[in-house]
Amino acid sequence: MLRQLRTENRKGLAVLIDPDKASSMHLQRLVPMAEAAGACCFLVGGSLLSTQLLEDTLHMLRDLTALPLILFPGSVQQVSSKADGLLFLSLISGRNAEFLIGAHVTAAPAIKAAGIEVLPTGYMLIDGGAPTTASYISDTRPIPANKPDIAACTAMAGEMLGLQLFYLDTGSGAPQAVPVPLISAVKKATSLPLMVGGGIRTAEGATSAWQAGADMVVIGNALEENPELLQSFQDALLHCNAIQTT
Repeated sequence: MLRQLRTENRKGLAVLIDPDKASSMHLQRLVPMAEAAGACCFLVGGSLLSTQLLEDTLHMLRDLTALPLILFPGSVQQVSSKADGLLFLSLISGRNAEFLIGAHVTAAPAIKAAGIEVLPTGYMLIDGGAPTTASYISDTRPIPANKPDIAACTAMAGEMLGLQLFYLDTGSGAPQAVPVPLISAVKKATSLPLMVGGGIRTAEGATSAWQAGADMVVIGNALEENPELLQSFQDALLHCNAIQTT
C-alpha cells in the first residue's frame, strides 16, 4: 500500500483506532467519514488494551469497512487473524532489547498462525514535548526533536538491517508532532516508505508532514474528540495530491 502510494506519487492518510476508546457508536460515525476523507487503511492497537477488546473492535470494523485493517500492536498479545496485516515494530530509536527483538520472538508463532501480512517496521519514538504511554511502557528515551541527524542515522541503520518501512511517532496524546526538519532528514537518508504520527491535530500539521516527506500521515487522538476534523484532512490530502501530480 505504501509502496503503491510512492509509485503513484500520492500521499496517504491512515486512521488509528484505540480499542480502549472505540465504542460501537463512535466507529459507526467515524468509519464512513474516514472513507469519505480518502483514508487508505485503519490502524488498530493501543498500549493497554485487552485481547477481547481488540477482537471486538476488529469484528465491528470488518462489518463497517472493506479498507485494510492493520494491527499497530502495543504488546505481544495484540495479534488477530481478523486483521489484514501487522506492523512488526522494532523500536530502533531505543536500547531496550525487549522491543528490538525480544517481544518479536514471543509473538512470532501467533503471528504466523494468524496468516496475516507482516510489515517489518522501524519504529522511531521522537520527543513530543512530554512523556507518553509508549515511552513509559517501552522504558526508552525518544530521539530528541532537535536532533534530525540522529534520526537520519538511525533510519539508515534500519534500512541496512532490512526493515521495509519507518514509522516516526511522538506517541499518543503528545503535545507536539514530529518536527518537519526531522521528517525531511529521514526522507533524504533512506529510500523506504515513511509513516508519521503523534501530535497531528490539524490539516495544516498533516500538510507539513506530507510536504516534508511523509508518505502516510496517521491521525488518532484528534478524531476521538472530533471526527468532523476528517473533512479538513480530506481537503488537505486532495490538495497535496493535486500538487504531487502536476
